Amino acid sequence: MTAPRTGPLSHVTVLDLSRIMAGPWSTQILADLGADVIKIERKGLGDDTRKWGPPYLNDTDGNPTQESGYYLSVNRGKRSVELDLTTTEGQDAVRALAKTSDIVVENFKVDTLARYGLDAASLRTINPRLIYCSITGFGSTGPRRTQAAYDFMVQAMGGLMSVTGERDGEAGAGPQKIGVPIVDIMTGMYASVAILAALARRNETGKGDTIDIAMLDVQTAFLANQAMNYLVSGKTPVRNGNKHPNIQPQDVFKCRDGHIVIAVGNDAQFEKFCAVLGMEGWAESSDFATNPARVLNLPVLHAEITKRLGTNDLSHWIAALSAQGVPCGPINTIPMVFEDPQVIHRGLLRNIPHPLSGTVPQVTSPMRFEDAILSFDTPPPLLGQHTEEVLKEFGLGAAASNKLEA
Repeated sequence: MTAPRTGPLSHVTVLDLSRIMAGPWSTQILADLGADVIKIERKGLGDDTRKWGPPYLNDTDGNPTQESGYYLSVNRGKRSVELDLTTTEGQDAVRALAKTSDIVVENFKVDTLARYGLDAASLRTINPRLIYCSITGFGSTGPRRTQAAYDFMVQAMGGLMSVTGERDGEAGAGPQKIGVPIVDIMTGMYASVAILAALARRNETGKGDTIDIAMLDVQTAFLANQAMNYLVSGKTPVRNGNKHPNIQPQDVFKCRDGHIVIAVGNDAQFEKFCAVLGMEGWAESSDFATNPARVLNLPVLHAEITKRLGTNDLSHWIAALSAQGVPCGPINTIPMVFEDPQVIHRGLLRNIPHPLSGTVPQVTSPMRFEDAILSFDTPPPLLGQHTEEVLKEFGLGAAASNKLEA
């Protein structure tokens, strides 16, 4: 049996018709918050990401399973039900589940679910309190509405890659994508925020709502300071390597035995930074005393910092700068992140029981509640693991189960 749910959404049921990353990221957030998330997967195939490997989780004998690392990263805390939505039986099952669910999340191409009578308008006729969130590449309106999209292409189309990567003229210059599927992740985050807002409004009105989330909209929205830099100046932002476009000194610098990130955020920190590096007079100079002056005179400043940091080891500079409250850090590998004492203390890595491997590692939610404690007891489900259990819970019974199986 599924473990009792805790968390602030333990009273909420989510019908998850999404797959790949953006939708499952959103529904995993809801599951972490305690919601009962029922993941509907294609009969015999499941979520596309189940096959997006290697790597795959190994079973207790050391053999690869069909559970890819990609799939395992976004499906914790859910229950898997296999359905064929192209059949009457599958469609009827979704309607039965939607009738008493609070939220539906889907990321089919625009108009696909309308053909099956599973669109927002259809399902809300049987459940007016239903909150229905559609996630697509380009939204339900506009000239691109029917086109498919993936994170990589939206990073390119939405301008992110134009400001990511080494600047022209430098070694390795050229546009770069972010090292994680950031558009998918941010789309899932925006979807979750919108869903929770609709849930709060439903408490006041008694009615659900329909939410339209587009990946390109999200990417455009989180251009943030780079968008505003252009809109207020008229100048096109460019790739600038690791240099911050607005605040200096913020960059990667080479030490004697490695690299350090310096993230000076204000004039007081710059004064302390100069004292540690022995840059007497720089913090008082009109060319460097203020952030606007440092941005304008960055080539001279950058060269001097580079020269001084190169005289000693990374550990020396981390200790000396940290002691003075100057933000800095090493560039950790992924294994080093999970060895960091702060990450260990916060409990971000958990091993939870898994039916094939004994345990499965999970990077848990960063959200912490004093009263509504989050629990992480339910691993990403096997394909169809909960089909019979869920159908019985929702009153579909053995007959419906047999029809669907047939």
